[in-house]
Amino acid sequence: MNYLSKEKNKILNGNFSISLEGCTTLITGASSGIGRSIAERFAQSGSDLILVDIDEKGIFETKDITTRYHVNVVLKIIDLTQKSQIESLWDDLGKEIPDILINNAGVYPFKNYLAIDEDFLKKSLDINMNSVFWMCQRFIKSNLNKGGIIVNLSSVEAILPFKEDLAHYSMGKAGVISLSRSLARDYGKKGFRVNTILPGAIRTPGTSNLAKMAINKLKLNLIKTAYDFQSRLSIGRWGNPDEVAKVVLFLCSDLASYVQGAIIPVDGGFLSS
Repeated sequence: MNYLSKEKNKILNGNFSISLEGCTTLITGASSGIGRSIAERFAQSGSDLILVDIDEKGIFETKDITTRYHVNVVLKIIDLTQKSQIESLWDDLGKEIPDILINNAGVYPFKNYLAIDEDFLKKSLDINMNSVFWMCQRFIKSNLNKGGIIVNLSSVEAILPFKEDLAHYSMGKAGVISLSRSLARDYGKKGFRVNTILPGAIRTPGTSNLAKMAINKLKLNLIKTAYDFQSRLSIGRWGNPDEVAKVVLFLCSDLASYVQGAIIPVDGGFLSS
């Protein structure tokens, strides 16, 4: 039986309320920012959680937030750049296989293209693209008899490279889009829905720290980039992580039952400007 039959969508006071009771969701990069907001939204909706991150302190803080909603929360502290640790993660899950997979983990270190060496590129692609490949592979293998839902987080940079010194990041995130659409094509008839979200202009700890660094150290190139970026936001402001989390929740609900292989920007109008 497809797990979506467990899901109930209710309208309360004119607003949609999504219930994922009876489901288990695995979220990578759950220690802060968008990943933490996704975890909280899914906990509010009744989903049990498997939270994956390398940041032990941050992931325990996320657990403290999500357990307030009386759902079961399991923590897995692993390095997603290591395929062996990904394999061990899935082996350790045993029969407790998630119904939903959210690949959110990623890094975006700035580095001039001409200065990138093999080790730097490998680490960047291992977390931003390769980990998504291996996580999806194990998820699909584990759920071939019932199907499931995958949401992969890419970036507006995959469509429109805007910031300098992020060629490695843009390349990896473009790979996530191609992977997602390929999996949607290959496994849709087997009961899998696979979609991609493109966050942009989201106020996370990482982007906030970059803004502070640009101002405090008078990095004029970053200040100019920030100004140019802001000018493209037709909605007129930066977003917050929960605004991404709500779209992820929609895609994992039966409200999105006919959404497949989609690429959905959550970017305040950045790509349309």
